[in-house]
Amino acid sequence: MQGKKVLEDEKVLLFSLSAHVPEHNFYRQLKQQLNLDFLYKLTQPYYGRCGQASIDPVVFFKLCLVGYLENITSDRKLIEHCSMRLDLLYFLGYQLDEPLPWHSTVSRTRQLYPEALFESLFNQVFRLCVEKGMVAGAIQAIDSAPVKAHASMDSLLLKQPAESLKMHLVKMDVENGSTTNEPSQNTSRKPEQVISAPAHQLRKLEKHQDHLKESPKGLGGHHEKARLVSNKTPYSPTDPDARISVKPGKARQLNYHCSLAVDTAKGVISQVQADYADGRDSQYLPAITLRLQRRLLDNELRLKELLADGGYSNGFNYAFLEQRKVTGWIPVFGQYKPEIEGFPYDQEADQFTCPAGKILSFKTYDTNAEGGLLKIYRATYQDCKHCPLKPSCVPKSQCRQITRTAYDPEYRRALARQQSRKGKRMKRLRHSTVEPVFGSLIHYYGLRKIEGRGKAGANKVMLLAATAFNLKKYLKFKPVKVVSQGIALQKEQEAVFISYSFAFTNLFFH
Repeated sequence: MQGKKVLEDEKVLLFSLSAHVPEHNFYRQLKQQLNLDFLYKLTQPYYGRCGQASIDPVVFFKLCLVGYLENITSDRKLIEHCSMRLDLLYFLGYQLDEPLPWHSTVSRTRQLYPEALFESLFNQVFRLCVEKGMVAGAIQAIDSAPVKAHASMDSLLLKQPAESLKMHLVKMDVENGSTTNEPSQNTSRKPEQVISAPAHQLRKLEKHQDHLKESPKGLGGHHEKARLVSNKTPYSPTDPDARISVKPGKARQLNYHCSLAVDTAKGVISQVQADYADGRDSQYLPAITLRLQRRLLDNELRLKELLADGGYSNGFNYAFLEQRKVTGWIPVFGQYKPEIEGFPYDQEADQFTCPAGKILSFKTYDTNAEGGLLKIYRATYQDCKHCPLKPSCVPKSQCRQITRTAYDPEYRRALARQQSRKGKRMKRLRHSTVEPVFGSLIHYYGLRKIEGRGKAGANKVMLLAATAFNLKKYLKFKPVKVVSQGIALQKEQEAVFISYSFAFTNLFFH
């Protein structure tokens, strides 16, 4: 007789999630090893004493971690996904017929909590990795990459000239047809969202736009809708903290700057932070190093060596790392040259000698356009006035001047480390450590795009993605057990062993 299954909804459901989630399941193991009860105390100040009960803080952070572990960045899709997975319901602590929190509640709670709470979660997971022996702390590799912001280039607006709030309201009333001289009291306007810029930058942008429009299209000109895209005058009203990153060979778009530090022992992320995308890598290194050292010291670890690429090359950074007693393996990059052809340098006297044998002594300090400290060396006017080499050496100046970085000794030491055998090995170690981590975060841990808005929102997203990455490593890591065996020797055997040891030592060293 052929059977046929008929589905009947039961009014009383007797079902045990723990019995249907196997022991080897990832989220079952995660539930057993991850204790987030400390979040109750940390989140208590953000709630009142009366009113409707909020979402459980532990459930909220577990939902966020599930989103990045499953590479789901939409709160709506995350709730739908969790409702169809038995192991996720068991991890969250929900029954099969119990409704999950509303997706908008998750979004509002993410905005309510500050960055410090997300960093506390990251620190807790990092501490678990340290206790399991996954973090050595001595050697750290850092790198950075742009992450797309939740804003479109099509929404860019031009910054308005700086003017008083009253004048701005008067101007708006005139444009709207009002004949009164007093500004309207309409509170629906939000003039604080209008970002101002210096007038000379706006004039320069307008001139450039006129040039683009007048250029003939057939002679290499631009399209009539072409715009100057930079961070000086345009801004995004959707996310004003987002910046346009300019990378050679890549399209310009609104991004955030993700800085990452990875421990070279087992690839655990030890520091992550969000910065503005229009800044250089080198200017963020001091902040990364200070926060990284603080976290390692809290876990009784010490930073000894730091690996980075040429984008972090900076005289101030070299001096900063040496002051913090950290060896920086950062390739020398840029216009630095250890020697000037024809002008030998005397380090003890701190002076140069020109081809005619005249001295260029140190005169003063100066700074470049980026704020870097420079040293000025200059010959005397009398030495250059009667010098036969002046027409070819300094035809338009009164005397020869040499401008050098004030961190020349630090540059020389960094260059020596770069050219050493260990420097090449450290370069390979950096490539194999931090760059694969970035690829994993972007493709598998929801860091392809920042769903939050603002620098604080971007920092929360990066902290959660890094926490999920460390959790996955934490559960997969199995410590290597070393089996040692001792053999008890008798007195006669022990005497023979000692005599043979002394004989071997004398033969080897003498």
